[in-house]
Amino acid sequence: MHEATNGFRNRLGKGAFGTVYSGILTLEDEEAEVAVKVLENVMERGEKEFLTEVQVIALTHHKNLVRLLGFCNENKKHRVLVYELMKRGTLSDHLFGNARKPGWEQRAEIAMGIARGLVYLHEECETQIIHCDIKPQNVLLDDNYTAKIADFGLAKLLMKDQTRTSTMARGTMGYMAPEWLKNAPVTVKVDVYSFGVVLLEIAFCRRHMELNRVLREGVILTDWVVECVRAGRLHEIIAEDDSEAWNDYRRFERTVMVGLWCLCPNPKDRPSMKKVVAMLEGCGEVGLPVAFEAHMA
Repeated sequence: MHEATNGFRNRLGKGAFGTVYSGILTLEDEEAEVAVKVLENVMERGEKEFLTEVQVIALTHHKNLVRLLGFCNENKKHRVLVYELMKRGTLSDHLFGNARKPGWEQRAEIAMGIARGLVYLHEECETQIIHCDIKPQNVLLDDNYTAKIADFGLAKLLMKDQTRTSTMARGTMGYMAPEWLKNAPVTVKVDVYSFGVVLLEIAFCRRHMELNRVLREGVILTDWVVECVRAGRLHEIIAEDDSEAWNDYRRFERTVMVGLWCLCPNPKDRPSMKKVVAMLEGCGEVGLPVAFEAHMA
Protein backbone atom coordinates (compact mmCIF):
# COMPACT_ATOMS: atom_id res chain seq x y z
CA MET A 1 0.00 0.00 0.00
CA HIS A 2 2.90 2.36 0.71
CA GLU A 3 4.13 2.03 -2.85
CA ALA A 4 0.66 2.09 -4.41
CA THR A 5 -0.16 5.40 -2.73
CA ASN A 6 3.23 7.01 -3.33
CA GLY A 7 4.03 6.88 0.36
CA PHE A 8 0.49 7.90 1.40
CA ARG A 9 1.10 11.37 -0.04
CA ASN A 10 -1.94 11.77 -2.28
CA ARG A 11 -4.57 12.49 0.34
CA LEU A 12 -8.16 12.75 -0.90
CA GLY A 13 -9.83 13.50 2.41
CA LYS A 14 -10.51 12.48 5.98
CA GLY A 15 -13.76 11.18 7.45
CA ALA A 16 -15.16 9.49 10.52
CA PHE A 17 -13.55 6.14 9.69
CA GLY A 18 -10.10 7.30 8.62
CA THR A 19 -8.03 9.05 5.98
CA VAL A 20 -8.38 8.31 2.26
CA TYR A 21 -5.54 8.42 -0.28
CA SER A 22 -5.52 7.90 -4.03
CA GLY A 23 -3.26 5.26 -5.51
CA ILE A 24 -2.61 2.90 -8.39
CA LEU A 25 -2.75 -0.88 -8.11
CA THR A 26 -2.15 -3.61 -10.67
CA LEU A 27 -5.25 -5.79 -10.82
CA GLU A 28 -5.38 -8.71 -13.24
CA ASP A 29 -2.40 -7.32 -15.19
CA GLU A 30 -4.04 -3.91 -15.53
CA GLU A 31 -3.38 -0.74 -13.61
CA ALA A 32 -6.39 0.61 -11.74
CA GLU A 33 -6.84 3.87 -9.88
CA VAL A 34 -8.03 3.20 -6.35
CA ALA A 35 -9.00 4.95 -3.13
CA VAL A 36 -7.15 3.62 -0.09
CA LYS A 37 -8.84 4.14 3.28
CA VAL A 38 -6.58 3.81 6.33
CA LEU A 39 -8.97 2.89 9.15
CA GLU A 40 -8.82 4.72 12.46
CA ASN A 41 -10.70 4.29 15.74
CA VAL A 42 -11.64 0.73 14.85
CA MET A 43 -12.98 -1.36 17.75
CA GLU A 44 -10.46 -3.77 19.17
CA ARG A 45 -11.31 -6.97 17.37
CA GLY A 46 -9.58 -10.20 16.63
CA GLU A 47 -8.47 -10.95 13.11
CA LYS A 48 -11.30 -13.43 12.49
CA GLU A 49 -13.94 -10.90 13.56
CA PHE A 50 -12.43 -8.18 11.38
CA LEU A 51 -12.22 -10.47 8.36
CA THR A 52 -15.86 -11.50 8.82
CA GLU A 53 -17.04 -7.88 8.71
CA VAL A 54 -14.85 -7.05 5.72
CA GLN A 55 -16.09 -10.12 3.85
CA VAL A 56 -19.68 -8.92 4.28
CA ILE A 57 -18.69 -5.60 2.69
CA ALA A 58 -16.75 -7.30 -0.12
CA LEU A 59 -19.73 -9.50 -1.03
CA THR A 60 -22.09 -6.52 -1.22
CA HIS A 61 -22.41 -5.48 -4.87
CA HIS A 62 -24.78 -2.94 -6.35
CA LYS A 63 -24.42 -0.23 -9.01
CA ASN A 64 -25.14 2.42 -6.34
CA LEU A 65 -22.53 1.22 -3.84
CA VAL A 66 -18.79 1.96 -3.96
CA ARG A 67 -17.09 -1.38 -4.56
CA LEU A 68 -14.50 -2.77 -2.16
CA LEU A 69 -11.60 -4.21 -4.18
CA GLY A 70 -9.40 -5.50 -1.37
CA PHE A 71 -7.95 -4.92 2.09
CA CYS A 72 -4.76 -5.07 4.09
CA ASN A 73 -4.71 -6.49 7.61
CA GLU A 74 -1.07 -6.48 8.68
CA ASN A 75 -1.92 -5.81 12.31
CA LYS A 76 -4.72 -4.41 14.47
CA LYS A 77 -3.34 -0.90 14.22
CA HIS A 78 -2.76 -0.92 10.46
CA ARG A 79 -5.91 -1.92 8.63
CA VAL A 80 -6.57 -0.64 5.14
CA LEU A 81 -9.51 -0.94 2.75
CA VAL A 82 -9.08 -0.48 -1.01
CA TYR A 83 -12.02 0.86 -3.05
CA GLU A 84 -12.67 1.80 -6.66
CA LEU A 85 -11.79 5.47 -7.17
CA MET A 86 -14.68 7.87 -7.76
CA LYS A 87 -13.07 10.69 -9.73
CA ARG A 88 -15.91 13.17 -9.49
CA GLY A 89 -15.68 13.27 -5.71
CA THR A 90 -18.50 13.65 -3.23
CA LEU A 91 -22.08 14.77 -3.75
CA SER A 92 -21.34 17.48 -1.19
CA ASP A 93 -18.71 18.97 -3.51
CA HIS A 94 -21.27 19.31 -6.29
CA LEU A 95 -24.22 20.56 -4.22
CA PHE A 96 -22.41 23.04 -2.01
CA GLY A 97 -19.01 23.60 -3.60
CA ASN A 98 -17.86 26.18 -6.13
CA ALA A 99 -18.37 23.90 -9.13
CA ARG A 100 -21.44 24.27 -11.34
CA LYS A 101 -24.32 22.53 -9.61
CA PRO A 102 -26.02 19.56 -11.32
CA GLY A 103 -29.32 20.36 -13.00
CA TRP A 104 -32.61 19.20 -11.53
CA GLU A 105 -32.92 16.13 -13.75
CA GLN A 106 -29.43 14.99 -12.78
CA ARG A 107 -30.09 15.66 -9.09
CA ALA A 108 -33.31 13.64 -9.24
CA GLU A 109 -31.40 10.71 -10.73
CA ILE A 110 -28.74 11.01 -8.03
CA ALA A 111 -31.43 10.93 -5.33
CA MET A 112 -32.99 7.83 -6.88
CA GLY A 113 -29.60 6.14 -7.04
CA ILE A 114 -28.99 6.72 -3.32
CA ALA A 115 -32.47 5.41 -2.53
CA ARG A 116 -31.93 2.23 -4.55
CA GLY A 117 -28.56 1.65 -2.92
CA LEU A 118 -30.21 1.84 0.50
CA VAL A 119 -32.98 -0.56 -0.55
CA TYR A 120 -30.28 -3.06 -1.44
CA LEU A 121 -28.47 -2.61 1.89
CA HIS A 122 -31.67 -2.87 3.92
CA GLU A 123 -33.59 -5.60 2.10
CA GLU A 124 -31.75 -7.30 -0.72
CA CYS A 125 -28.19 -8.16 0.29
CA GLU A 126 -27.49 -11.38 2.16
CA THR A 127 -26.62 -9.63 5.43
CA GLN A 128 -28.71 -6.54 6.22
CA ILE A 129 -26.56 -3.43 6.57
CA ILE A 130 -27.58 -0.24 8.38
CA HIS A 131 -25.30 2.52 7.17
CA CYS A 132 -25.68 4.87 10.18
CA ASP A 133 -24.07 7.89 8.49
CA ILE A 134 -25.88 8.80 5.26
CA LYS A 135 -24.91 12.32 4.17
CA PRO A 136 -23.68 14.02 0.96
CA GLN A 137 -20.04 13.50 1.97
CA ASN A 138 -20.64 9.74 1.94
CA VAL A 139 -22.17 9.70 -1.54
CA LEU A 140 -19.60 9.59 -4.35
CA LEU A 141 -20.11 10.18 -8.07
CA ASP A 142 -18.51 8.21 -10.89
CA ASP A 143 -17.60 9.54 -14.34
CA ASN A 144 -21.26 9.31 -15.41
CA TYR A 145 -22.50 11.05 -12.23
CA THR A 146 -23.97 7.80 -10.96
CA ALA A 147 -24.42 8.07 -7.19
CA LYS A 148 -22.59 5.46 -5.12
CA ILE A 149 -22.87 5.12 -1.35
CA ALA A 150 -19.53 4.92 0.48
CA ASP A 151 -18.58 3.61 3.93
CA PHE A 152 -21.45 1.10 4.16
CA GLY A 153 -20.75 -1.72 6.58
CA LEU A 154 -18.09 0.25 8.45
CA ALA A 155 -20.35 1.19 11.37
CA LYS A 156 -20.02 -2.36 12.72
CA LEU A 157 -16.26 -1.93 12.88
CA LEU A 158 -16.85 0.98 15.26
CA MET A 159 -19.77 -0.37 17.28
CA LYS A 160 -19.82 -3.47 19.44
CA ASP A 161 -23.56 -3.92 18.95
CA GLN A 162 -25.28 -2.24 16.02
CA THR A 163 -28.70 -2.81 17.56
CA ARG A 164 -27.95 -0.17 20.22
CA THR A 165 -26.42 3.25 20.00
CA SER A 166 -23.34 3.93 22.10
CA THR A 167 -20.83 6.64 22.89
CA MET A 168 -18.68 5.17 20.11
CA ALA A 169 -21.48 5.33 17.55
CA ARG A 170 -20.67 7.57 14.62
CA GLY A 171 -23.17 9.85 13.01
CA THR A 172 -23.35 13.46 11.88
CA MET A 173 -25.43 16.10 13.63
CA GLY A 174 -28.30 17.27 11.48
CA TYR A 175 -28.59 13.89 9.76
CA MET A 176 -29.12 11.78 12.89
CA ALA A 177 -32.64 10.54 13.66
CA PRO A 178 -34.18 11.64 16.99
CA GLU A 179 -34.17 8.10 18.40
CA TRP A 180 -30.44 7.85 17.69
CA LEU A 181 -29.83 10.52 20.34
CA LYS A 182 -32.04 8.80 22.92
CA ASN A 183 -30.07 5.53 23.07
CA ALA A 184 -33.02 3.77 21.44
CA PRO A 185 -32.56 0.69 19.23
CA VAL A 186 -31.00 1.46 15.86
CA THR A 187 -33.08 0.25 12.92
CA VAL A 188 -33.05 0.89 9.17
CA LYS A 189 -35.29 3.87 9.88
CA VAL A 190 -32.25 5.90 11.03
CA ASP A 191 -30.99 5.67 7.45
CA VAL A 192 -34.43 6.70 6.15
CA TYR A 193 -34.30 9.83 8.30
CA SER A 194 -30.80 10.72 7.09
CA PHE A 195 -31.91 10.17 3.50
CA GLY A 196 -34.78 12.60 4.07
CA VAL A 197 -32.32 15.34 5.03
CA VAL A 198 -30.13 14.56 2.02
CA LEU A 199 -33.17 14.53 -0.29
CA LEU A 200 -34.11 18.09 0.72
CA GLU A 201 -30.48 19.17 0.30
CA ILE A 202 -30.49 17.70 -3.20
CA ALA A 203 -33.79 19.41 -4.05
CA PHE A 204 -32.63 22.86 -2.96
CA CYS A 205 -28.82 22.60 -3.30
CA ARG A 206 -28.69 23.92 0.24
CA ARG A 207 -27.13 22.53 3.42
CA HIS A 208 -29.45 21.34 6.19
CA MET A 209 -28.13 24.16 8.38
CA GLU A 210 -26.75 27.49 7.19
CA LEU A 211 -26.07 30.07 9.88
CA ASN A 212 -25.43 32.81 7.32
CA ARG A 213 -28.93 32.60 5.82
CA VAL A 214 -31.19 35.64 6.18
CA LEU A 215 -33.88 35.12 8.79
CA ARG A 216 -36.79 35.01 6.34
CA GLU A 217 -35.27 31.97 4.65
CA GLY A 218 -34.57 30.23 7.92
CA VAL A 219 -31.44 28.63 9.31
CA ILE A 220 -32.76 25.05 9.39
CA LEU A 221 -33.67 23.73 5.94
CA THR A 222 -36.37 21.33 7.18
CA ASP A 223 -38.23 23.99 9.18
CA TRP A 224 -38.09 26.41 6.25
CA VAL A 225 -39.43 23.84 3.79
CA VAL A 226 -42.28 22.74 6.09
CA GLU A 227 -43.29 26.36 6.64
CA CYS A 228 -43.34 27.04 2.89
CA VAL A 229 -45.32 23.85 2.12
CA ARG A 230 -47.95 24.64 4.75
CA ALA A 231 -48.26 28.18 3.42
CA GLY A 232 -48.60 26.93 -0.17
CA ARG A 233 -45.42 28.73 -1.20
CA LEU A 234 -43.28 25.79 -2.32
CA HIS A 235 -43.33 26.98 -5.94
CA GLU A 236 -41.86 30.32 -4.81
CA ILE A 237 -38.70 28.89 -3.33
CA ILE A 238 -37.30 27.00 -6.31
CA ALA A 239 -33.98 28.57 -7.20
CA GLU A 240 -34.50 31.29 -9.81
CA ASP A 241 -32.04 29.71 -12.22
CA ASP A 242 -33.46 26.19 -11.85
CA SER A 243 -35.66 26.13 -14.95
CA GLU A 244 -35.56 22.32 -15.05
CA ALA A 245 -37.26 22.15 -11.65
CA TRP A 246 -39.84 24.74 -12.74
CA ASN A 247 -40.67 22.68 -15.82
CA ASP A 248 -40.91 19.51 -13.71
CA TYR A 249 -42.69 21.08 -10.75
CA ARG A 250 -44.91 18.09 -9.89
CA ARG A 251 -41.88 15.81 -9.58
CA PHE A 252 -40.04 18.47 -7.59
CA GLU A 253 -42.99 18.83 -5.20
CA ARG A 254 -43.25 15.05 -4.82
CA THR A 255 -39.54 14.82 -4.03
CA VAL A 256 -39.90 17.43 -1.28
CA MET A 257 -42.91 15.65 0.22
CA VAL A 258 -41.09 12.30 0.20
CA GLY A 259 -38.22 13.98 2.04
CA LEU A 260 -40.62 15.19 4.74
CA TRP A 261 -42.13 11.71 5.13
CA CYS A 262 -38.64 10.36 5.73
CA LEU A 263 -38.18 12.98 8.46
CA CYS A 264 -41.19 11.99 10.56
CA PRO A 265 -40.11 12.14 14.24
CA ASN A 266 -41.63 8.70 14.96
CA PRO A 267 -39.66 6.01 13.09
CA LYS A 268 -42.85 3.97 12.64
CA ASP A 269 -44.29 6.77 10.50
CA ARG A 270 -41.32 6.82 8.13
CA PRO A 271 -41.62 4.72 4.96
CA SER A 272 -39.22 1.90 4.17
CA MET A 273 -36.64 2.71 1.51
CA LYS A 274 -38.51 0.42 -0.89
CA LYS A 275 -41.62 2.53 -0.32
CA VAL A 276 -39.52 5.68 -0.78
CA VAL A 277 -38.39 4.47 -4.22
CA ALA A 278 -42.00 3.75 -5.18
CA MET A 279 -43.09 7.21 -3.99
CA LEU A 280 -40.29 8.90 -5.93
CA GLU A 281 -41.29 6.93 -9.02
CA GLY A 282 -44.81 8.40 -8.79
CA CYS A 283 -46.85 5.68 -7.08
CA GLY A 284 -49.79 7.25 -5.22
CA GLU A 285 -50.39 10.74 -3.89
CA VAL A 286 -47.86 12.17 -1.45
CA GLY A 287 -49.08 14.90 0.89
CA LEU A 288 -47.66 16.62 3.96
CA PRO A 289 -47.24 14.13 6.85
CA VAL A 290 -49.68 14.62 9.73
CA ALA A 291 -46.71 14.74 12.10
CA PHE A 292 -45.61 18.03 10.58
CA GLU A 293 -49.11 19.44 10.46
CA ALA A 294 -49.43 18.87 14.21
CA HIS A 295 -45.86 19.99 14.91
CA MET A 296 -46.19 23.25 12.98
CA ALA A 297 -49.75 24.06 13.96
